[in-house]
Amino acid sequence: MKQLTIGILAHVDAGKTTLSEGILYASGKIGMPGRVDNKNTFLDTYELEKARGITIFSKQAVFDMGDIKITLLDTPGHVDFSAEMERTLRVLDYAILVISGADGVQGHTRTLWRLLSMYQIPVYLFINKMDQPAADQDRLMSEVKKQLHDSCIDFSLNDTDSFYDQLAMCSESMMDEYLENGLVSGDHIRQGIRNRTVFPCFFGSALKLQGIEALLTGISQYALIPEYPHEFGAKIFKITRDDQGNRLTHLKLTGGALSVKNTLTNGVWEEKINQIRIYSGEKYETVNEVTPGFICAVTGLTQTRPGEGLGFEEAYESPVLEPVLSYQIALPEGCDPRQMLPKLRQLEEEEPELHIVWDDHVQEIQAQIMGEIQIEILKTLILERFGVDVSFDAGKIVYKETIEGPVEGVGHFEPLRHYAEVHLLLEPGEPGSGLEFCTACSEDLLGKSYQRLILTHLEEKSHKGVLTGSAITDMRITLVSGKAHQKHTEGGDFREATYRAVRQGLKEAQPVLLEPYYGFTLELAENLVGRAMTDIEKMCGTCEISHTDGEIAVLTGSAPVSTMRNYQKEVSAYSKGMGRLFCTLKGYEPCHNPEDVIKETGYDFESDLDNPAGSVFCSHGAGFVVPWDQVKKHMHLEPFLKLPQSEAAEKIQGGGSSGQENPLMSLEEIDRIIESTFYANRGKRTEWKRKKPVYETRRDPVYHNMNDSEQREEYLLVDGYNIVFAWPELAGMAQENMDGARMKLLDQLCNYQAIRKCQIIAVFDAYRVKEHREEFIAYQNIHLVYTREAQTADHYIEKFAHDNNRKYRITVATSDGLQQMIVRGAGCALLSARELKAEMEAANKKVTEEFQDSRPKSRHFLLDSLSDEIKEQLKDAGGKES
Repeated sequence: MKQLTIGILAHVDAGKTTLSEGILYASGKIGMPGRVDNKNTFLDTYELEKARGITIFSKQAVFDMGDIKITLLDTPGHVDFSAEMERTLRVLDYAILVISGADGVQGHTRTLWRLLSMYQIPVYLFINKMDQPAADQDRLMSEVKKQLHDSCIDFSLNDTDSFYDQLAMCSESMMDEYLENGLVSGDHIRQGIRNRTVFPCFFGSALKLQGIEALLTGISQYALIPEYPHEFGAKIFKITRDDQGNRLTHLKLTGGALSVKNTLTNGVWEEKINQIRIYSGEKYETVNEVTPGFICAVTGLTQTRPGEGLGFEEAYESPVLEPVLSYQIALPEGCDPRQMLPKLRQLEEEEPELHIVWDDHVQEIQAQIMGEIQIEILKTLILERFGVDVSFDAGKIVYKETIEGPVEGVGHFEPLRHYAEVHLLLEPGEPGSGLEFCTACSEDLLGKSYQRLILTHLEEKSHKGVLTGSAITDMRITLVSGKAHQKHTEGGDFREATYRAVRQGLKEAQPVLLEPYYGFTLELAENLVGRAMTDIEKMCGTCEISHTDGEIAVLTGSAPVSTMRNYQKEVSAYSKGMGRLFCTLKGYEPCHNPEDVIKETGYDFESDLDNPAGSVFCSHGAGFVVPWDQVKKHMHLEPFLKLPQSEAAEKIQGGGSSGQENPLMSLEEIDRIIESTFYANRGKRTEWKRKKPVYETRRDPVYHNMNDSEQREEYLLVDGYNIVFAWPELAGMAQENMDGARMKLLDQLCNYQAIRKCQIIAVFDAYRVKEHREEFIAYQNIHLVYTREAQTADHYIEKFAHDNNRKYRITVATSDGLQQMIVRGAGCALLSARELKAEMEAANKKVTEEFQDSRPKSRHFLLDSLSDEIKEQLKDAGGKES
């Protein structure tokens, strides 16, 4: 049986559940479509869902459409339950995005579109409520194309010239077929939808069952059935409990087969399946075996978590949409919080984003929640399941912390008969990148098993920042050095040393406090725009007028959650209920009032005994504590950032040598060089904030020893503008004539190539030139590269070095401190701007000396062969002429 999993997504009140009912009715699954206002829908079975008229938990229904068995997943539309919706996206083959014809594309609709794009899910669009007076098909189609994607195609125009004209613009293959045959075949359309180059749009009214047949026909006609491998694989996307309290693990089988009594494992736990259920609405049927493509719920697994992968499937990251508000859960009098905590952990299994936390310092339970509606749901769940009536406080913002620049954090744990030392390189990451852990430590220093153990300790907890005690984020933490004792080291020793290294690095770095920001769309009367813009400015936000039609204006922008979280009530008041505010989480940005937040939080770094930054050393058989600011003086291993370059290269390469003898630059030297580079002169802040290419952030580096004996072609890559601004004579010329400075450098490189006989590539930035394509030019005897738009010379050089370091002997000439570290990590040799100049001057001098040496020692001139008398005559003749 062919299997297809389709999810329905929408902004709240777009008619998503009504469409689900219509689809089930049209397919023959149910005899009568339910109504949200009648509280009798097939999928909204929970009492609170019926009472509020919204979908809270994702549900599934199974129905047949021809020879295809379809699992339909109805997801929550309210932003408070976005994480539940996002987990469901992991298991979809196709998605139906519902848009209200009366309201058009909303802020949350655009958020859903970005998520669908991120997970690469093919999308059908259904524009609902077309029976309402405000719904205009041409206007809506234009809005969808403008705000979502230009390849959204109106499939109600099927088999018309206009239909094929629009399809032809979606891809080159469709254009070629259209020009040749005058139409586009179904195979091309199916492939275009699957590859997300075509987005079919259907119009109708789910309440009146209009347009649903056309939508189902489009799905059956153009959907491709996925192919699955024979190897076992499954994605876990949800944990629930049934009415009897049985724990259910909801998963999608993506390979192989799954049978009752099969034993499953993720490498840590191993448990047996007792029952396999196929749910459809409230009811389910039990089966003995399922095949790939099925969505099922299994019992017997007690340690599974949403997001885990089984078999060949790997675990996936946490949802992009995360809670930004933290609330204290107040228990009724007489209720022991320590007894209540394990029960709340059950809810956390089902909703991992809750982050149920016991704060031992203030003796209270805290939970992270998306919004007020989720609070109501959580209160009801706790009362129904555990019989406890809890309350919540007003809530507070969930802040996060990161660092401004790179730093080496060190930790040492050596009480009597214990030993571990860890050195970590902490670097700031891109906003929204989270935490990344990797290792660049030689196995000669620390065994592979200990390195894996340290990475496990880095990942196993949420590390606190030093400003407010908030979780750290947007950082890359690299293990660069470590030491164990053959006799006294135990596993727990490295946990202590690792935690202390993180905290010591955070304290020594320049910490940055981050706060969540909303991206918002505000619709209101034109005469209220001034009031709204003034309010947003007071909230430390930014906005602009994106649309106005003479009566209604639309403002878009962003503002801190802390200042905007209750603004909807104010908008309703001053607009007399006519204004509408739509907010979505934009992400974390530097806090607008860090001093106030730090003071209000009152976090004391020194008194947080559970997260120490000092280290423990041993002397005369007794352990003693060294404070964080003195700990580096006591370390047994040399600091990584201040090692001589050859030693640092040996440590990071596992024994290789770069052949350099100069010390690694300090952070101050790196900043000073960056300040004088091409980027700094043009206002671009590179420092340690620039985006790392995929190969650097996603893969552990591979290192090689570069011996002169290796018979490989030699390449010299020159960071053009970096060298120009590092050489005083060229920097002075560049102030008046950049082209002249660039050409002078190229001419000197041409001369150098003629001496060295190596391949030279000079790379110059063209990343600011709009739509600029990468240019590779032969300039005399060297190569000249101008990078494409949005690609810096750094990126080009790093990618070339990474892709070709096995094939060629590569040397990179640059004084960019960060790039130097990356180049060393790729196993390439390095020349600073000063060293390149010295080498070129030495090469020129050597050639000149060789030429001088090659000239004859005894020279014969015509005057030497003349007599003195003739010489005097020539001298007199010359004097007379003058």
